[in-house]
Amino acid sequence: EYKSYLSMSVFTTEDNACGHALVHIVARGSAIIAELLRLANNIPVVFRLDNPIDVERYSSLLVDFSYFTSVDAFNEKLERNSDLQDRDEEFKESHITLLKRFYKVFESVYKYITDINRFLEELDEGIYIQQSLESVSMDTIGKQLLCESLYLYGVMLLVIDNKYNGAVRERILVAYHRYNANKASVDSHIDDVCKLLRSTGITPTRRPPNYPADYFARVPIRQDFVNITIGRLRSDDVYNQMSNYPQPEHRSVALSTQASMLYVILFFAPRVLQSEQPTMREIVDKHFPDNWVINVYMGLTVNLVQEWEHFKAARTALLNTFENVRPIAQKHVSAVPKLCEKALKLLQEGVLVEEYVLDHIPRLMTFLRECNASLRWVMLHTSAPPLNKKCKQLHDLVMAQNVQLSEVIALLLNTSQLELLLKDMFKALLDNKHAKWHSCQKETSDRLLELADVFSGTKPLARVEKNDNLQAWFREIAKQTSDIDYNDHTTAGRKIAQLIQAIEEVQEFHQLENNWQIRQFLQDTRSYLHQMIRTINVKEGVLIQIQIIGDLSYAWNIIDNYTKYMQNGIKKDPSLVRKLRATFLKLASALDLPLVRICEAGTDDLKSVSECYSKELVSYVRKVLQIIPQSMFSLLEEIIKVLTNDMVEVPTRLDKDKLKDYAQLNERYKVAKLTHAVSVFTDGMLMMKSTLVGVIKVDPKKLLEDGVRKELVTRVAEAFHEGLIFSRGKGGGDLREKLQALSAKTDGFRRSFEYIQDYLNIFGLKIWQEEVMRIVNYNVEQESNTFLRQKVYDWQSYYQSPNIPIPRFQPTDTESRTFIGRLAREILSITNPTQTVYMDPMKAWYDMRSNDEVLNSDIFTKIVDALEPFGLQGLDRLYSFMLVTELQQFTKAVTNLLLSDKVLTTQLTSLMKALHPHNKVVQMPGKVYSPVIAKFTKFCSSLTPFILSIGQLQVIRDLISLTLHSLTRFQSKQLVRAVETLNTALVSNVTSHYSLETVTPTESLFEITPYLASCGLTEPYLQVYNTFKDIPMLPALLFVHLQTHINKLTYNPGCDGLVLGRKTSEPLDITIFNIGLVTVLRQFPREYLLEYLELSGQYINSLAKSPSPPQQPQLTVHLLKQFTRYSRTTVASVKSCLSECTVDTFLPRNT
Repeated sequence: EYKSYLSMSVFTTEDNACGHALVHIVARGSAIIAELLRLANNIPVVFRLDNPIDVERYSSLLVDFSYFTSVDAFNEKLERNSDLQDRDEEFKESHITLLKRFYKVFESVYKYITDINRFLEELDEGIYIQQSLESVSMDTIGKQLLCESLYLYGVMLLVIDNKYNGAVRERILVAYHRYNANKASVDSHIDDVCKLLRSTGITPTRRPPNYPADYFARVPIRQDFVNITIGRLRSDDVYNQMSNYPQPEHRSVALSTQASMLYVILFFAPRVLQSEQPTMREIVDKHFPDNWVINVYMGLTVNLVQEWEHFKAARTALLNTFENVRPIAQKHVSAVPKLCEKALKLLQEGVLVEEYVLDHIPRLMTFLRECNASLRWVMLHTSAPPLNKKCKQLHDLVMAQNVQLSEVIALLLNTSQLELLLKDMFKALLDNKHAKWHSCQKETSDRLLELADVFSGTKPLARVEKNDNLQAWFREIAKQTSDIDYNDHTTAGRKIAQLIQAIEEVQEFHQLENNWQIRQFLQDTRSYLHQMIRTINVKEGVLIQIQIIGDLSYAWNIIDNYTKYMQNGIKKDPSLVRKLRATFLKLASALDLPLVRICEAGTDDLKSVSECYSKELVSYVRKVLQIIPQSMFSLLEEIIKVLTNDMVEVPTRLDKDKLKDYAQLNERYKVAKLTHAVSVFTDGMLMMKSTLVGVIKVDPKKLLEDGVRKELVTRVAEAFHEGLIFSRGKGGGDLREKLQALSAKTDGFRRSFEYIQDYLNIFGLKIWQEEVMRIVNYNVEQESNTFLRQKVYDWQSYYQSPNIPIPRFQPTDTESRTFIGRLAREILSITNPTQTVYMDPMKAWYDMRSNDEVLNSDIFTKIVDALEPFGLQGLDRLYSFMLVTELQQFTKAVTNLLLSDKVLTTQLTSLMKALHPHNKVVQMPGKVYSPVIAKFTKFCSSLTPFILSIGQLQVIRDLISLTLHSLTRFQSKQLVRAVETLNTALVSNVTSHYSLETVTPTESLFEITPYLASCGLTEPYLQVYNTFKDIPMLPALLFVHLQTHINKLTYNPGCDGLVLGRKTSEPLDITIFNIGLVTVLRQFPREYLLEYLELSGQYINSLAKSPSPPQQPQLTVHLLKQFTRYSRTTVASVKSCLSECTVDTFLPRNT
């Protein structure tokens, strides 16, 4: 709940159309700024073009406003380049949603200022009855809203220029214009938005002379409106803050809010900054007499020395401030340790009790003002200086006063804790105020009546004589006490004071103090009356004043400069988290500023704006407290070193005389000490309690778990990245060594989690598996972006998290972006089918020249050890993306070659006609086949790399599937059986669907797919990866392609397979090639595969019937046998394509 500390008036009620319209405009301004800040963190890096890869791919597509002067040339260039068109379409699909959102917020800025101008016109036209610009500026709330409306527009422009680089926002606007041509053509605002937000030319090292005045003047604003707002801010206490800061030395703090507004609005009247010396002197003397670094909006700080450098009158007026820099700095810097010491005394146990606080409210409020004023000045003026010589000189002069940032943060923590205690105390007092007051009133009345009874003589009391006058007097006083009206605070306070004085007088004049019992009764009565005065003086205004005085919005960004001091304090004393909680709550009060007007307007933006700033603050809370998980992990490393290297495991059977040797008392003490340190950090985190930070509730246990997860993710991701960097050419030995080293590291992480989980009260194994899975899947997702038209960015990723982010590392080579890509390509490089031969019975690859084994299926078990099963599943998914890409490139190459070479197409068509029907025996096959095969040899050589690559990827996927299946069979028998049963049932259901036309369980099929993949229950060779347009001549082309390699092969009885002859100049692995053919044909209708078998059978039958059969039939039969094994084709289907003679000659009877 957000309470406005601003004065309320009828001006903003719904009955007042003028105020209602104006407060809605201002509320929308706050919402626009929040959206600008939110989107600034999600600008795609590609628009910055600061990466060589991005420059190469997108510099031709992402252009600035120079595009509008050469639209035709740009479009012509795009039309001439088909690759550029594909890239452009891909970029559009990936970014169009985000581009629309960027444009919408940019357009909102322009609409905002046009709405202000329209509101001013309506005021002049008399639409708002009895209201004018002058009358609105005279109203307390009206002048606030007028100033805020213009101020927020200026802040929007500054935020855009500060967070969105000029070139970047031009590229965003041009991209939106190009991709939304239809909408942009009828959108009347696109040109105005571009004019408003074109680059200002400002850079970190260069500042245009009249910046930002020229920038602010791009949309004309009525000058009388600007003058009125400046006049009000100059002369008035617009927000009535002086009453909260009665001391003269705190005037600049009291007026800091309107000083920030005045700074922004003055740029709409540059003549004042440039030439009106008296006005600027008045402004500086009132608002900036002792400060030159100010907070503009939510931590956006500026240095007036740099900002007003090019404005003569403003620059000259600031000179008076600089004359007193040293004494001002000495005053605030020297006050920090003194105030810190005093705050510590107040925070001691037993000091801030209720009586003390209620009796010393003015003194405590004065102390809080002094603390916050010194904190504000020191934190702002010690922040990093801009790149300006004069600014640096002033900064050095301040730092020369022996500024200790550790003392500054100590004062901030103590002040925050003091404010929190006081607020909690006053909230409790306010909640119980009525009940407590009546309780004290009743106690007072009862004691007075008891005293009256004592003097009546009916209740004997030692040495107390009957006194009718005192009896009547005490009864009268009791009656007057009971009649005091709680609701009339002023009268009640005066009456109670009179009663106290009367009781003191009666005690003195009647010498009642001689009796200790009566004296005690009277003392208790006065005490209760004093308590009634204190209680009735407790007002909500004190809470509001503490909230105003404790404003920390100026430190929204610069607080990050003190993060390391907070973290060092936590490392020394984890209980410091209590004070940090108070600091975070103090910082959360900054959310009131942007939400005040939104609450008043009652718009729907309240939730989104509050969530925007709350998430940012919670993110900072996590950043500060992350030191606890970091420290815990450092201790865990030491624990694991001791457990692994120093301690010896106790055997199951042990001789009694050796018991002392295995006691290892020193090592166990060291482990216990380190474990206790971990527990202390855990307790420190849990001391924070559940806290509402803005609108987000922060649970310390969840915070601790998230922190542990974040640190785990950081360390494991770094280990994966550093452990899987390869040097090409070292072969499988280097890969094994890298995986073994990484396996040792991951085993250490896993063991440490297993050991410490009970001390942290977390589920270690669950966290380990979830985060490793997330790391692998995220890296697979990012690596797969290379193959996707529509990219998945971090803000879209299911696996990336803002609270537990997975770090991204710079690529170590030009091909791969992540460790999973490097691992995948290293395996492909080692098993290159032009250098190695895959032996399926051995599940291993052998070097073609040396015949040495280079890699086998055990490598996938090592990957499981290093990356868990998720790593192998991720690798499988990445290879699937590669397969789809290779298949697409293959079909594209085939289509292009057939279309471009009409001669070859004609020859292939003639061959198909000559072979039709496929069950006939071709006469003189040498004359029919040989010319076509010879002609297609060169043509097919360009397709061979694609087929080999497809086959290689399929073999690796098949081995991954086998490894996962054996692993799950051993470790998760029940899961595998359940998945197999469900899969069988679904297949049966699908089969019956086609026969009985029942409903297909499509949802169940999609749900079971990930389980099948993780259990290795997949058939890569049978998988359809993509659907392609029909290529009728493809079976014949692949058949001819295979025959172009048949003469290079020989039969090797040792491995019962075909191998390349030693004299061949084009090495290739025929097994991999055959698997590639199977995969290609699987992507098309089944008739293609059957036609390929028929063509092969016809070829074998024809050559077998020739007078002198060559070697080709036998070689083709071996290839056909291999083809049917991998394509899961039945033997009957193969035999149906061969004649009986051929079957008897070339196929064994048991085949």
